[in-house]
Amino acid sequence: MLTSATYDVRRLGAQLRSGVRGTVHDDATARALYATDASNYRVVPDLVVVPTDVDDLAAAVALTAAAGAPVTMRGGGTSMAGNAIGGVVIDASRHVNKILDIDTAARTALVEPGVVLTHLLAAAKPHNLAFGADPSSGSRATLGGMIANNACGAHSVAWGTTADNVRALEVLLADGTRTTFTSHGDRGALTALPGAEGELHRRLTGFVDANETAIRQRFGLFTRQISGYALHELLPERGYNVAALLCGSEGGFAATLRATVGLTPLPAARVLCVLGFADSIASAECVPTVLAHSPLTMESINDQLVDRLPGEVRRAAIDAGLPAGRAWVLVEMGGEDLMAATMAAEKMLVALKDSGSPATASLVTEPAAQAVLWRCRTDAAGLATRRADGAEAWGGWEDAAVPPHRLADYLRGLDELMARYGLAGASYGHFGEGCMHMRIDFDLLSDDGIRAYRAFVEEATDLVVALGGSVSGEHGDGRARSELLGRMYGADGLALMAGMKDIWDPRRVLNPGVVVDPPPLDADIRHQAPLQRKALTLFAYPDDNGDFAQAQRRCVGIGKCRQTSGGVMCPSYQATREEKHSTRGRAHLLWEMLQGDVVTDGWRSTEVRDALDLCLSCKGCLSDCPVNVDMATYKAEFTHHHYAGRPWARPLSHWSMGWLPLWSRVAATAPRLANRLARGPLVKRLGGIAEEREIPRFAEQTFTSWFAARPVNAGPRGQVLLWPDSFTNHLAPQVGQAAVAVLEAAGYQVVLPARPVCCGLTWISTGQLNAAKRRLTSSLTTLAPHLDAGTPIVGLEPSCTAVLRRDALELLAGNERAHRAARQTHTFAEFVLASGWQPPQLDAQALVQTHCHQHAVLGFDADRTLMAKAGIAADIPDSGCCGLAGNFGFERGHYQVSQQVGERVLLPAVRNAAPQTTVLADGFSCRTQIAQGTDRRALHLAELLAGGL
Repeated sequence: MLTSATYDVRRLGAQLRSGVRGTVHDDATARALYATDASNYRVVPDLVVVPTDVDDLAAAVALTAAAGAPVTMRGGGTSMAGNAIGGVVIDASRHVNKILDIDTAARTALVEPGVVLTHLLAAAKPHNLAFGADPSSGSRATLGGMIANNACGAHSVAWGTTADNVRALEVLLADGTRTTFTSHGDRGALTALPGAEGELHRRLTGFVDANETAIRQRFGLFTRQISGYALHELLPERGYNVAALLCGSEGGFAATLRATVGLTPLPAARVLCVLGFADSIASAECVPTVLAHSPLTMESINDQLVDRLPGEVRRAAIDAGLPAGRAWVLVEMGGEDLMAATMAAEKMLVALKDSGSPATASLVTEPAAQAVLWRCRTDAAGLATRRADGAEAWGGWEDAAVPPHRLADYLRGLDELMARYGLAGASYGHFGEGCMHMRIDFDLLSDDGIRAYRAFVEEATDLVVALGGSVSGEHGDGRARSELLGRMYGADGLALMAGMKDIWDPRRVLNPGVVVDPPPLDADIRHQAPLQRKALTLFAYPDDNGDFAQAQRRCVGIGKCRQTSGGVMCPSYQATREEKHSTRGRAHLLWEMLQGDVVTDGWRSTEVRDALDLCLSCKGCLSDCPVNVDMATYKAEFTHHHYAGRPWARPLSHWSMGWLPLWSRVAATAPRLANRLARGPLVKRLGGIAEEREIPRFAEQTFTSWFAARPVNAGPRGQVLLWPDSFTNHLAPQVGQAAVAVLEAAGYQVVLPARPVCCGLTWISTGQLNAAKRRLTSSLTTLAPHLDAGTPIVGLEPSCTAVLRRDALELLAGNERAHRAARQTHTFAEFVLASGWQPPQLDAQALVQTHCHQHAVLGFDADRTLMAKAGIAADIPDSGCCGLAGNFGFERGHYQVSQQVGERVLLPAVRNAAPQTTVLADGFSCRTQIAQGTDRRALHLAELLAGGL
């Protein structure tokens, strides 16, 4: 939503630029990037400030508040309730993110607000300590945001909420006072302090004394009563815990500068009990029985979430111990050793059986298997945004909690309510705390749908209140629930919260409109306003009803792409840590491009072009993003339209590397001359190639010419067509030769297409989609006899194989040959493994780099199995993208990021590998990055197997 500011934005921007050392943004890119979070809401900020350190953060808050402008503190932007959007957004995640101290004796840590939870957990783990609150968004959620929302997480049933684990908070008040509040304060001493600090404590204690009875009756009635302010924390029996009061105040009382948090000792051993039920209501009925045995966690998922998991993960979960059922409860038990933890779990299972519970159960002790099962739960927030049939589902009623013994009653009532409104959804949550998260297929795109949404949440609120519950059990109130607090607390309860807000922030400049004085819950819904542009696209987007806008709505802002350790997604963000280089940031900018009121140039947008420039097109988001955002495809689509009718505006690299298959065929006529020319600086300048890069050498003899000179070797098991991709054919023919040797050893006659073929990969990655379609169509025509005959096709280059398996279907929608090719195309490992051939026993050690497209599109299970069958002990580091990524790492301006990505895990792992360890990488880009960044040469799996024949 675009609104007129009530203050002089330009003047404040100038004051901030002169008063802080960080960056101050008022450009379209920054305002678009920070207009949304992980909620259904959109409010475009006036300014975005990225301070450099704690003092800079304090200065930014003080200047903004003094100007009467709304101060909106932001961490990872993972708020699901719209808690941190609009006004002047101050992003603490970029630089104010240091772990300052870990005191193992006191079991505390001193952190800045931008510290990501998993970073704190990693720092505490060597000391066998952890932070007790651990939400599933912990790989990107910051401690400042967790404090603001009083985040809880899976282990809160045993270790408490954030408020229970905060010892002290150093904050900046709205009037510029910088002070510290602790978890247990001496009221008398604090009220005797001089100045503004003492006056604040005198007003707080006076407020509590005047309203003590009302506070006891309304606040703090059960653990997950997160909605509203935690006024009960100031009661005498709570120890006058001002730090805990600040937790859950959603930035409305003060800005956190530093936090001292308590750390919990980790149990020596844990086991996971997975309980299966026919439905969620039956699973909820086991809660009291399980809670009696003091579990560490008690988390729920249902079949709608499991069905949305990637097939590979779903199968792994079943193998790991997911029992029969349609709803599951994950119960974690701890102990001083594995035997004690197992005995505790078995005792709980006996009690469950004696209670008459219909649960099926499995007991999982292996950590790797536990991790697979936990992924089913941790990815739930994203998985639930799309139903198995592709329909969109949303938050909005996703965070209510009731006392745990009333949970089954709540779910029954909610089912009845949803049936009355014709709604369906997927649920998951913290059963041990009575807190349910949901994604429901609300219609948030039309006026009628919005009205129905409002009516539903009002009735659902009444249901929760009748059961003694809270409309928020974890994520805070924000824009989604603040308006509902009147139904929960009544007018007198609202008056108490308004009075508390006035004590801390009388000018109402700290995150205004949240908890107190809220806008309507159905205002500023991000997708309600009609898009300004209907995008006509070349890709079909079959999973999004052919609608590019619906594809952009996949990103609901969860921010898993902002994680900085592990996984393939998102390599450029892991290198730069800038929001616009995350998958989420790019998706938001694409959506804003379609909306058209902030990013106004449509397909010609330079804001979107610049954000997409560092996208490596690795497709990691397609598999690692819980909602399967496919930024590589979106980038190709955008790039095609951005340069449509303007070929002169394209980067030079689009003509050099985008047309690589053509130039390779030219080079094949005189490879020595081509290689000499490629070593000179002129080719790099004319081709837009980074000076630091060495251009790979063209082979003296192409793979296809080598193959044509061979005698025909008929195989008893029939024909297999080997796809001669441009990289194998012109740059690495030894890979093709090795594949021929293996396939013939397996009993097949290897054939090649009758004419040159190309999948169009390089044209796709550079957004030259019409050219790609022509080459794909021509190649499929060449393949027609083999497609008609059902001949299996084996690909050696993962990126080209992925085009045949996926991209071709979307680029040539309705082309039956493309569908046949996708069905008949196999990776080298898939085909060899399925053939039943026994490979040679190599007794080898290998460091293996998984190609991004293998990870995201093709799957890597067959490679693992084939290597094990051949006696290859594979070390497969969680390295993510190699950093070269086809043309990306060769392009001028990309070398530094390319190397940063490679140096994150892969290149150091290769350098540290023992000399006798073989380095394996099926992708030509991966092998090139390894060759140019280390002194090792990587092999294709086909080469290693062929060497053992």
